Amino acid sequence: MNLELFDVGDNSDDSVLTLAPGAVVLHGFARPNDTALFEAVKLVSAEAPFRHLVAPGSNSLKMSVAMTNCGTRGWFSDRHGYRYVTVDPISGKPWPGMPGIFKSLARNAAAAAGFEDFQPEACLINRYQPGARLNLHQDKDENDYTQPIVSVSLGLPATFLFGGLERTDKQTRVPLVHGDVVVWGGPSRLRFHGVKPVKDGNHELLGAQRINITFRRAG
Repeated sequence: MNLELFDVGDNSDDSVLTLAPGAVVLHGFARPNDTALFEAVKLVSAEAPFRHLVAPGSNSLKMSVAMTNCGTRGWFSDRHGYRYVTVDPISGKPWPGMPGIFKSLARNAAAAAGFEDFQPEACLINRYQPGARLNLHQDKDENDYTQPIVSVSLGLPATFLFGGLERTDKQTRVPLVHGDVVVWGGPSRLRFHGVKPVKDGNHELLGAQRINITFRRAG
């Protein structure tokens, strides 16, 4: 069955959904640790507050998604371009250390998807309030494409767009709910992906927001 030919329906009864070779959704994988994960997000953001980054080539156009980082490197964007930096440009200090629960979740999810020995060093935390979206893009600012991407969803539901290796390729619409984890690597590592605008709502733990925690090996 070719999932790229149509929108994916509600697969919440299936623990694993294969999107493409090397790409899976682990339904509910993070849910048992959701409270601890959210508390860790709050600790990170207290030290390195969420901010709306400026898009490359612009002095004022800001992204709708608010972002922060933890780990040895943090993803950053300004009018000069996208890049990883070891120091938070706002505070002038190193990014907060990656919480242990983040590391263990990322490693366990990667292993469940068939990627053993994943060692994340960069963790980008995105905060989506209703209306926020993420345009179709590739994760290609990393130096090592042999390592997968691990993406954790908490809070409000969202529609994840998973495309092909070209921007114009057909996209799969994947409904993601609280606790879902998407892992993609191998032949799918450079597939285009994005998030449609998040709809209004209220989650019992996170309130009116979606938190996405994305782990990468940047070096």
